[in-house]
Amino acid sequence: MRFQCINLAGDQNSTETSGDNDLISFKPTEEQELIRTTAREFAAAAMRDSARDADEQAALPEGFLDASWALGLTVAQIPEENGGAGMPRSPLLGAMALEELAYGDPALAMAAMAPALFAFAIVDHGTEDQKDRFLPLFCEEKFHPASLALIEPGPLFDPLQLKTTATLSGNEWILTGKKSFVPLADSASHFLVIARNGDAEGADKNLEAFIVERDAAGLTISESGKSLGLRALPTASLDLDQVRVSAADRLGGDEGGDIRSILDAARVGTAAVQVGLSRAVLEYATPYATERVAFGEAIGRKQAVAFMLSDMAIEIDSMRWLVWKAASELEKGVEATRSAHLASR
Repeated sequence: MRFQCINLAGDQNSTETSGDNDLISFKPTEEQELIRTTAREFAAAAMRDSARDADEQAALPEGFLDASWALGLTVAQIPEENGGAGMPRSPLLGAMALEELAYGDPALAMAAMAPALFAFAIVDHGTEDQKDRFLPLFCEEKFHPASLALIEPGPLFDPLQLKTTATLSGNEWILTGKKSFVPLADSASHFLVIARNGDAEGADKNLEAFIVERDAAGLTISESGKSLGLRALPTASLDLDQVRVSAADRLGGDEGGDIRSILDAARVGTAAVQVGLSRAVLEYATPYATERVAFGEAIGRKQAVAFMLSDMAIEIDSMRWLVWKAASELEKGVEATRSAHLASR
């Protein structure tokens, strides 16, 4: 019997056969494995040893952002005509790299990759003018801060029920609302603000994205409180009070952009961070269970502990496959919302 095998980490059209026991392949390509290895080695060398101090001091290690930028994870997927390396856009590759960085430390990983959500949204949905104006900023040797402004203050945040509004007035859009937990907002040159267009119908169709400069009139940036486990990540809140944005800075121009795919990409990124962190926890707990002796034997030999570690390993692998599935769907341009939701839960 012959099956079409979907390789979530490589050629989607490849066919592999092995008699009657064909399986879906999750094997990364050589290029993906090289970038994963590079990110893993960077996390081990530049992140794990400094993560505790960074968390206690609630600050990024000096020089960390420039060092992480040198990995080229963002510039690699920017088109050559805009100054980048010209690799095809690959949400799957980004998820793989983000997991490895989050294994080093989630706060540092999120800081390092925060500009990617801004830059890749421009690559995927921006007009040619927007690509020409903004993408070269991310092709310099030094780290360039920019950020996605999506989350809003309050419990049970729902990205499809935003309170930040965008109203068209002539050739300008007027943004009003508040955003919270915006990474790198203290230094970002630009924000990609997700807002609700009250004139559009349907919760999933009334979202718009706007490129807002940090010195825009009516925009106030204020430092927000630190989050448990992410104290090293610089975050701030945005207060948009009648901020005027030109029609040219609406993502995608007159046609707008596919905002749902941006939300899905953010969910996949968050899930990849969770996988990396969970893997670090497991790799810390497993040796401890073999070394910690209680009642004359290692606690890892007791079923209650051994089963917990086994369940952790199973759940982490399941999380990773869901992340890769959602990222693969994004890469193929098919509906990824369900998979992205499942991966981030």
